[in-house]
Amino acid sequence: MRRREFISLLGGAAATWPFVARAQQPARIRRVGVLMNLSENDVEAQRLITAFREGLTQLGWVDGRNLRMDYRWAGGDIGRIRAFAKELVELSPDIIVAYATPSVVALQQQTQSVPIVFLSVTDPVGQGLVASLAHPGGNITGFSVFEFSLGTKWMDALKQIVPGLRRVITIFNPKTAPYYPLYLRAIEKAASSFDVEPLVIEVHDEADIERAISTLAGEPNGGLIVMPDSFNMVHRRTIIAVVNQYRLPAMYYFPFFATDGGLISYGPDEIDMFRRTAGYVDRILKGEKPANLPVQAPTKYALTINLKTAKALGLTVPFGLLNAADEVIE
Repeated sequence: MRRREFISLLGGAAATWPFVARAQQPARIRRVGVLMNLSENDVEAQRLITAFREGLTQLGWVDGRNLRMDYRWAGGDIGRIRAFAKELVELSPDIIVAYATPSVVALQQQTQSVPIVFLSVTDPVGQGLVASLAHPGGNITGFSVFEFSLGTKWMDALKQIVPGLRRVITIFNPKTAPYYPLYLRAIEKAASSFDVEPLVIEVHDEADIERAISTLAGEPNGGLIVMPDSFNMVHRRTIIAVVNQYRLPAMYYFPFFATDGGLISYGPDEIDMFRRTAGYVDRILKGEKPANLPVQAPTKYALTINLKTAKALGLTVPFGLLNAADEVIE
């Protein structure tokens, strides 16, 4: 081969190398942060994350292949939530998923640019997280959970189990449930309809839980509502144990309270919400903006009754309520 032809051939091949190299480069791995206001060793928390990962997998996103997941588990501690929010933002993720109100508030204080998808948030407009439900308008959107009728449904179920119900205490931690006025208004309105006296007790630690619940001890026709609150979630085993010790009828929000030994629960299906969250993550990773994705409401609710606990407490659950239950634990 002549020298000139060889050089021309070599030059042409070299010119194609960059294109070949670019074609062979793997797709960019996208980074997703997850801030959970629960403990990593919480079985229910792992069920929620599993549902989220399954939803992502169905949409073609697999951790370790085209996705990198960075988890932070705050265990209901406000200080850890704020520290982990800062950590996750500093990782420069493509998107952050935030579970429960304190997590979203902490992230909002750290960034106005990283997309955030929230779950289980009450009143995102009232708390200044989004401009409106239909048009969030910023870097935050997600799935809200409050519905005013919850108060009536909780009170009605308790009244069916305890027909002589006269007094109901609601417990929550205001630091982890800053949205509590909405739920209290719903409960108070329902209480007036059922001729029940509503009382409120704030709890900040396990000693408070014992004191709050013991105020009903020895009084007939009393009941308890455990407000949806990450503090209550983290301390649910203590709450359930003390409630059952004092043989009190209690209404919970999350189904796993009933699964763990609580009497009855009614609230949104969070497993379903975590699966649906994967859809919003997928859309944002593909270029859509949180500002244009409306905040969604729950589409599934679940009534769970622990018949074993009812029998232990000496309570009879009416057939109509049992028949309406999505799950009965025997």
